[in-house]
Amino acid sequence: MERTDNAPIGLIAGWGSFPIEVAREVTRQGGRVCCIAIKGHACESLEAICDRVAWSGVGKVGGHIRYFRRHGVKQVTMAGKLFKSDLLFSGSLWLKHLPDIQCLRTFGPLLFGRSRDARDDRLLLAVTDTYNQRGLQVCAPTDFAPELLVKHGLLVGRRLSSSQQKDVQMGWHVARQMGGMDIGQSITIKDGAVIAVEAIEGTDACIERSGQLCKRGGWTLVKVSKPDQDMRFDVPTIGAQTVQKVKQAGGSTIVIEADKTILVDRDKTIEEAKRAGITIVAMRESDFQSVASDAA
Repeated sequence: MERTDNAPIGLIAGWGSFPIEVAREVTRQGGRVCCIAIKGHACESLEAICDRVAWSGVGKVGGHIRYFRRHGVKQVTMAGKLFKSDLLFSGSLWLKHLPDIQCLRTFGPLLFGRSRDARDDRLLLAVTDTYNQRGLQVCAPTDFAPELLVKHGLLVGRRLSSSQQKDVQMGWHVARQMGGMDIGQSITIKDGAVIAVEAIEGTDACIERSGQLCKRGGWTLVKVSKPDQDMRFDVPTIGAQTVQKVKQAGGSTIVIEADKTILVDRDKTIEEAKRAGITIVAMRESDFQSVASDAA
């Protein structure tokens, strides 16, 4: 992403290697990173990459804004997973992350008002609006690391069989509908039967449940973006751990959406898939039209 000055980029870092790769890419391009590392989520290796790192609870929204403004940040991006079920429904937000006044103002109407709405998009848009109102532009992480978006085609493994193509087409349709309702982004499917769907527990738990429900194995994980995906947050992401989880649970194939999915630790993920015998394919919705044409 082209920048007009040398202002540092603000990074709110959650769990996983995604924020690490974003930070590395910004510094590789000669930029500086000013990071808020979320306690209990972010990786300590960010300390060696970023110019500044402040460890903080996720509820310190006002403190995060003041930190970024104090260090001259004008653009902020969010990368990495937050464990939403732990934060919202186990008391972690209050006990570990101690929300400040700005956090309560931002989320209060959504979490405690008459019309409660704790869907991902509503919560993240509330954060984005709060930042924008205070002069901080929230950007997509792929603005700074576009090479993380997966390209179209077979990444590793075998071409899909005709039965797998039918499963993927159906699974894609189901997952897209789920995304439109802000439920989740992933489903698992075999022989036309949906085995498991992702909800608040996340993709890894969906994969593990699939292994428990389908002892035969050989199922497919389908992970797609929402119909109107906001690339600033909650972008579908897979990595080496996803491959490992699928292998352990008996799955055989991972299908993701080209140009809308982040592939972290690309070389490691591809190598892991080769060892595990897992196929990874990046598809577009238009691929299903060609499948239908071929069948006709």
